[in-house]
Amino acid sequence: MKMMLAENIRAFRKERSLTQEQLSEALGVTAGAVYKWEAKLSIPELDLIIQLADFFDTSVDVLLGYEVKDNRLEATVKRLQEYRRRKDPEGLAEAEKALAKYPNSFRIVSASAALYHAFGIEKGDKALFRRALELLEQSRLLLPQNEDPQISEQTICGRIAQTYLGLGETDKAIELWKAHNADGLYSPRIGHVLAQSDHTAEAVPFLSEALAKILSDLISTIIGYMNVYLKCGDHDSCQAILNWGTRLLSGLRKADRPNYFDRISAVFLAALAGSQFLSGQEAEARETLTKAKELAAFFDASPSYDESDVRFVGRIEGASAHDDMGATATDAVDLAVSQFENEEFAALWRSLAKQEDCHE
Repeated sequence: MKMMLAENIRAFRKERSLTQEQLSEALGVTAGAVYKWEAKLSIPELDLIIQLADFFDTSVDVLLGYEVKDNRLEATVKRLQEYRRRKDPEGLAEAEKALAKYPNSFRIVSASAALYHAFGIEKGDKALFRRALELLEQSRLLLPQNEDPQISEQTICGRIAQTYLGLGETDKAIELWKAHNADGLYSPRIGHVLAQSDHTAEAVPFLSEALAKILSDLISTIIGYMNVYLKCGDHDSCQAILNWGTRLLSGLRKADRPNYFDRISAVFLAALAGSQFLSGQEAEARETLTKAKELAAFFDASPSYDESDVRFVGRIEGASAHDDMGATATDAVDLAVSQFENEEFAALWRSLAKQEDCHE
């Protein structure tokens, strides 16, 4: 609750063109008392507040000018999240008030834990990390209330592990991450912390698994954006993200040995050519489609689906690469071209493929 009593006494007094001395005489108090009210050094007694409201022809509510916060659960959660976003340390006191009012609310406890953890990082304060740890453990008990699909036992344990790391308890953090590393969720963090702790040999498998998964997710994301941009006719953005993806994947080649991402790059180039063709860049489309053809042929000459042929990635037990784009990289390019459903573009691809057949 925020009151504006001091500001309102001053505003009402000036509105009446009264000095502090004149107001004090009207109320039967000293000029010093009025000064202290307006300077927020003291607050009038209740009977004087009523006299002031009567004198200024207003209500006590208006004179106090208080603003009551919305303390319902939903509003409180959003307010705690906003404190964290703004990095406002006042949020810690607000969190404790919220916890006192809603001690058994998963959302309040979880939001408060996030606040304490964030300020633990900001200030390097272990007391804040310990409070975050208490709240995270409490949130695990309240997890049945959770309705957020992005929060689970696995993610809460991950946050607990991160808090252990802030407390300097690295072994506990790694152990907890490993115990909840389904689908390699925490492999990047495990690998990172192990490498920092000079356990490089142990770190590499986790880093390899992390990079392979990141690349797989990135490819899906790029293709998703490509389809969005093509559907809304934003060829500049489509070409930009495909160019970026192709450059990124090209850096994963070991010397002159092909790897699975060359096959993906060939498809990206075919899609880039399609976008160029549709936007009237026919010469550029021909050049890009030629690159797609050459890269596909390079891969097909010695196809590799072995993750250890990818730069920065070691062997991952049980890993394999699969897609539904055809038996060869050339088949995959052919499929990418056909999906544009543009006969002129398809004819360009056929003519380039025919030139290759003639050379053979």
